[in-house]
Amino acid sequence: MPFAYYTRLSAARRRIYDKSDAIERIELPNPAVLRTLVAPLAAALQAGKRAEAERLCAALASGIVSQLGAPPLRVAVLAVRPSSDWGELHGLYLPEDEGQTAIVKLWMRTAKNRRVVAFRSFLRTLLHELCHHLDYEFYKLEETFHTEGFYKRESSLFHQLVPPPRSD
Repeated sequence: MPFAYYTRLSAARRRIYDKSDAIERIELPNPAVLRTLVAPLAAALQAGKRAEAERLCAALASGIVSQLGAPPLRVAVLAVRPSSDWGELHGLYLPEDEGQTAIVKLWMRTAKNRRVVAFRSFLRTLLHELCHHLDYEFYKLEETFHTEGFYKRESSLFHQLVPPPRSD
């Protein structure tokens, strides 16, 4: 079921939305290789090691786009989230522009208390922004919309990288 803003889209934009919504999963050919980066990323984030978190996020993003055959992108992990009356910015995707490689920007500390963000939230933000890249560069969509399919793709990546909690 489309989100509420769907009714305000032009017919052309609805077609793009519908294409995006129909894609519900991103199947990684070899997620096990990428899983080895997850625990070190969690540790780097928890320790507040920004440069190490950035290196591991870049390796993870590079591994995903490489496995899918999508163009590369850069990742920047920054310190404190920008904020305003609208809230805090968790991540930002800037598409390729005039020969500049696409970039994902992530912030590792909350704006209000400057605390390191929760790992699962941080990883989901990385994957969310990466899904915008894949919409443009892998699926060749003219726009990237927050559709139900978009969120399912993000979730499919997350569950391939992070094993479910043990229920002992």
